[in-house]
Amino acid sequence: MWHGDYRFVLQNLILKDFKVRYRNMSLGMFWSLLNPLIMMTVLTLVYKRFMHIDTPGYSVAVLCGLVPFNFFTLAWSNGTTSLVENATLVKRVPIPREVVPISSVLSNCLNFLIQFGVLFAFTFIFGYRVSRAWLWMPLISFLFILFVLGLVLATAALDVYLRDMRYVVESANTVLFWLVPIIYGFEVIPDSFKELYSLNPIAAMVMALRRIIMEASAPAPSLVWKLALGSVVTLAAGWIIFRRLEHRFYDHL
Repeated sequence: MWHGDYRFVLQNLILKDFKVRYRNMSLGMFWSLLNPLIMMTVLTLVYKRFMHIDTPGYSVAVLCGLVPFNFFTLAWSNGTTSLVENATLVKRVPIPREVVPISSVLSNCLNFLIQFGVLFAFTFIFGYRVSRAWLWMPLISFLFILFVLGLVLATAALDVYLRDMRYVVESANTVLFWLVPIIYGFEVIPDSFKELYSLNPIAAMVMALRRIIMEASAPAPSLVWKLALGSVVTLAAGWIIFRRLEHRFYDHL
């Protein structure tokens, strides 16, 4: 278990990552608000106006996909390179090495919260209201963060040995954009693939969030269990990979 000094280091790394990300930017944290708004506007224009997709509340549906997906891509990309970028800290300061990738993910959680504010604003603008189902949001968000932590622990450790891991992650993020129901709904997935598709924790998160906000209903129990299972398994696998590889970090950093 980490003692007080390690928790202090974790807190400072989280704040440092967050501040460095927006340093020397004229708009600062406002970019966290602009990014999903710009993407939502473009996707809504293309698919609703040009391709005539007549889905009620389409902009909110898109945001329900963009907000968790943006967090996922940023946290996974930044976390993957965190050990290499903090090589001096890892080699010279006697702290648990997992603190570094974990702090990177938690730093992106601050962006996650900011973008959730954008989603909530559009939720009210389009006439959706708070319901009891919103009580599920902390749980599904927590499970989703665990999933991202597991991925980051694995790829951050691998990136120490294989420096092109970051490019693998970037390519995977591009592919995953089309495998997550951001611009389309779950109903367009062929029945033969729906069971497998819902095992994707990112897709499960988006579908659960849409049901909570747009249908004012609790996510299906099967969906929550799949999200929980995928998150726990990924976290366990990431932790094992990290522990197996960390003993030679010093030699490769």
